[in-house]
Amino acid sequence: MLLGVSAAAILRGAAMSSTERVDRALKGEDVDRTPFSFWHHFLDADKTAEGHAQSTLDFHRQFHTDLVKVMSDYPYPQPAGHWYEARVIENPFPRQIKALESIRDGLNREAYFVETIFNPWNVAEKLSSHEQVVALKNEKPQRLLDALEAIAKSEANHARRAVQTGAAGIFVSIANAQGGVLSEADYVKFSEPFDKMIFEAVKSAPLNVLHLHTDAKYGDKLYAQRFYQGWAASAINYSIYTYIGIGEVQKRFGGVVMAGLDERNYRGMTPLDLKREWLAAKNAANKRLILAPGCSVPNDSTDEELARLPHLLGA
Repeated sequence: MLLGVSAAAILRGAAMSSTERVDRALKGEDVDRTPFSFWHHFLDADKTAEGHAQSTLDFHRQFHTDLVKVMSDYPYPQPAGHWYEARVIENPFPRQIKALESIRDGLNREAYFVETIFNPWNVAEKLSSHEQVVALKNEKPQRLLDALEAIAKSEANHARRAVQTGAAGIFVSIANAQGGVLSEADYVKFSEPFDKMIFEAVKSAPLNVLHLHTDAKYGDKLYAQRFYQGWAASAINYSIYTYIGIGEVQKRFGGVVMAGLDERNYRGMTPLDLKREWLAAKNAANKRLILAPGCSVPNDSTDEELARLPHLLGA
């Protein structure tokens, strides 16, 4: 259960904790300042679980994010045979689970954390290639469906373990629900059921996030209407480059919007640029807002560039 904050504390002007701030955003209630988060890849695939956890905790402590989005750089296990002969795995990411335990202990309830999961289609591409997955879809669709179902069940197992470990929810990256990548009919057949399966595995988690990743070439071709209803998610994260207004998403989705920041140009944005984006998002989101980019900010962002936003918000 998420933590709460009393109305009396608000009236006294007491500063809220990150957990309290996010709680109130989920409920559409007033906050002392807009909760925010951002992230980039630490490229920790070769690190121990403890090293990965330390990267995460150090980033949070340096930039005071209100919601810790845990990166997931450990690879999905390669099947013994062909990549499409995937079988259900009880614990596909054991190092990540150990990292989550360390992150939980390090945060000590000062902020919520959510676990990143890449959807089964994306995992299949990483096990092979985009071209091989598309070829299997066209030539032997049932074989692909069987592989995607096994991956989805494995990731559902991981999602349950993550929430049991203490994650407030999962952050599922969906990068194929857009024209130019898959047709809408193909997304509905080959991805949507498996994406929903992961969310359903942890449907009682309070902070599941739909991350609608958009390729720069196809940003305005997102099948956004497929995600407003029928998902076990309380937040939706998407890029400003989908060209869909926050107010429209807020009205149709109803939950928290995690958006508003330009992830592509973050490095060059001045405090005034950031303030304009923040105020525009705040005015559009009807209080249910976690200010965030639509994807990771550049990995080579400097500390000074990353610090501009928390400084602006008084974090």
